[in-house]
Amino acid sequence: MATSVKISPIDTEARKKLNIRAGDSIRVWQKIKEGEKSRLQAFEGLVLSVKHGTEAGATFTVRKVIDGVGVERTFPLYSPSIDSVEFIRRSKVRRAKLYFIRDKASKEIKRQMSKVRASKEPSETIVAEAPKAEAKK
Repeated sequence: MATSVKISPIDTEARKKLNIRAGDSIRVWQKIKEGEKSRLQAFEGLVLSVKHGTEAGATFTVRKVIDGVGVERTFPLYSPSIDSVEFIRRSKVRRAKLYFIRDKASKEIKRQMSKVRASKEPSETIVAEAPKAEAKK
């Protein structure tokens, strides 16, 4: 009988039990290697999609907004660079893929910008006239 050999440095059973779904707000801790040192960096956002379930090529896409710019990252579920995944909130959604959030966010920004433009009334500028030199008679 052959013995099973663990090839992956991650716990695949624990990753299968994560049960990540669209609509979850999660924080993904990722290992970043800088030179010889490595550190952990968090990416916190909304899960837009989960593709391929829990099979070998499974991925999930997380979106967050930084300084008014939407940033999305797609993480492989079984990536050794992922240290841990924390669940912040689970929302009830009616879609399996939340790609419409991209358009919804841009519409919201456009609406806010139009409010800003509308609230600024044209300012009245008063031009100070230079004193006129009196003509000599």
